[in-house]
Amino acid sequence: MDNSVHSETFENGQEGRRRLISLVMPVYNEEANLDRAYAALTAVFKEFPQYDLEFVFTDNHSEDRTFERLAALAKADSRVKAIRFTRNYGFQRSLLTAYRHASGDAAIQIDCDLQDPPELIPQFIALWEQGYDVVVGLRRRRQEPRLLTLGRRAFYALLSRISDDQVTRDAGDFRLVDRSVINRLSALNDFNPYVRGVVSLLASRETGIPYDRVQRIHGRSKFPLRKLVGFALDGILGHSVLPLRLASYAGLTISLVIFVLGLFYVFGALAFGRSWPSGFATIVVVTLFGISLNAIFLGIIGEYVSRIYQQVRFRPLVVVESVLNISAEQSEK
Repeated sequence: MDNSVHSETFENGQEGRRRLISLVMPVYNEEANLDRAYAALTAVFKEFPQYDLEFVFTDNHSEDRTFERLAALAKADSRVKAIRFTRNYGFQRSLLTAYRHASGDAAIQIDCDLQDPPELIPQFIALWEQGYDVVVGLRRRRQEPRLLTLGRRAFYALLSRISDDQVTRDAGDFRLVDRSVINRLSALNDFNPYVRGVVSLLASRETGIPYDRVQRIHGRSKFPLRKLVGFALDGILGHSVLPLRLASYAGLTISLVIFVLGLFYVFGALAFGRSWPSGFATIVVVTLFGISLNAIFLGIIGEYVSRIYQQVRFRPLVVVESVLNISAEQSEK
């Protein structure tokens, strides 16, 4: 494998040790899926005795028995690590915290509901062994309403065009990330992280594997339309300043239109002696139009300012309530 990709792995005389793979799994109300996911993933890694394995679960303050099931798994298997937060901090912060606590030479992110097939993991590892530092699953088809699928595709098409960073299209949250990328990701100080985009930004060699996503068997999706819209907003605001530029361009365009319209009225009055009506309706429409645009632009600017405000306060990304098979020092990451 490319030594430059895994330079951190072989420092301090560790060439002889077996490499460790971390399975990174944020969870929320997944008690019905935990045992099934644990069994399926351990079965996959029985075919890879040359690797050590650990599970890193981050529980976003589940309201069911998820953490109790994690405690049972952690008691039976010391490879299972779990962190429970004091409240629900959202998927992105939960995911970033999981990566920060992954000890492996590579981390594989997979959802607990197994809509992403664990059978692809051997292909992920094979490409990693060839020198790729990020291997991502590219979703061809999903078991969801067609309108929602079209909306996702439109979002990724828009994001790929306006983003200041290179964001992989159709990439989900099923991916393998090398230790070198995890180290850079762990140093990230972003209160509103868009982890999927940042991983692509930090990768030096990324590749993808197309697959079809299957339907969830147990439980409900944790991403209703409202959260998906917020997720999309995080991606756009976190990787592009185009909304601010659009506000500037629109303001300039409107100013030019108003200036030309003013010249038209003046020219008509001077050249043709036209006596224009009071134009009450026109004035009202133009005034309301201007107020509406100001509200839109102030909203866009406010989104960026609010993120700056949240960032400069340096509050912790998450607050930990309980940990399993993790020391107190490690839980402070």
